[in-house]
Amino acid sequence: MIGHFAKVLAVVALSASAFGSTVSFADTIPLWEKQETPRHWTFEGWNTDFSKATIPYWDVTDVIGRDNIPAIDEPKFEDVNNNIIIPGNEPVIGIELNGIARAYPLRIMMWHEIVNDNFAGIPVSVTYCPLCNTSIVFDRRIDGETTTFGTSGKLRNSDLIMYDRASHTWWQQFDGNALAGVHAGKKLTSYPSRLMSLDLFKETYPEGQMLLPDPRRISQLGRNPYAGYDSSFQPFLFKGELPEDINGMVRVILVQGDEPFAVALPKLSEDKVLSKNGLEFRWKEGQSSALDTSRISDGRDVGNIEVVDANGDLVTHEITFAFSARAFLPDLEILQ
Repeated sequence: MIGHFAKVLAVVALSASAFGSTVSFADTIPLWEKQETPRHWTFEGWNTDFSKATIPYWDVTDVIGRDNIPAIDEPKFEDVNNNIIIPGNEPVIGIELNGIARAYPLRIMMWHEIVNDNFAGIPVSVTYCPLCNTSIVFDRRIDGETTTFGTSGKLRNSDLIMYDRASHTWWQQFDGNALAGVHAGKKLTSYPSRLMSLDLFKETYPEGQMLLPDPRRISQLGRNPYAGYDSSFQPFLFKGELPEDINGMVRVILVQGDEPFAVALPKLSEDKVLSKNGLEFRWKEGQSSALDTSRISDGRDVGNIEVVDANGDLVTHEITFAFSARAFLPDLEILQ
């Protein structure tokens, strides 16, 4: 299994040859004690200030080169109703911001992981990490300056480490925390988004737009390079301990904040509707797993999930694997 996924990452690489201020200080994340920078990083062309970090550098896993998985910097879109190629059960990241609704198909995100976009004046990075199944939308302004993000080729807890191209600070995709560099200790702002089927996106946003494929990956569209991953027993390149009370590869719906908590997907799919901490979790069928079969549209049905507050407003959440949620939040309560 490990050998299979190592080949997967090689294929991906070689084929490329919370509202508020835009960034906040994370007072609960102090800088790590002075440490030696891994020697090989100094030869990789980084301009990162490695003297500032919030993590020990042994937590970082080197996988492939910087930007070998290429972010999309000039995204193009079409009317979602013009689509005649992508099956309606395939998953997309759905976003509505500043009166604009856009869908980012995972069949595209799988091969790029980051799309640097703009919603009528709001610069964002739409991100997806297949190994954790986390899709999060971040504001890409740091201290008032707009930047773009790229893939570092490195992981922590099997999750994508991004970098901003202005300062080369490294950022954790799972939570938007700055790990190393001049911005270490800061946190990116995230915006609500949903993993949803293309059919549901079209139903919800009939005037919506859909991301068009990037020519660098067009031959790979519809193919899942991580076939069988979400039914495997061991997450790829994960160095931590797996949770004992839940299968680490079970999907959970995570709500972060001062008191983070999660709901296990099997529980929600059985109950259909569930309330906790003033939020309502909803599930209905119709979305295929992007990490099951080789062809995404043939993946098993994992359903569409929605999390709303008492006013019916969409709440920022992540659909991730239990191993990842517990790796970053060891004391996390998971309702199951």
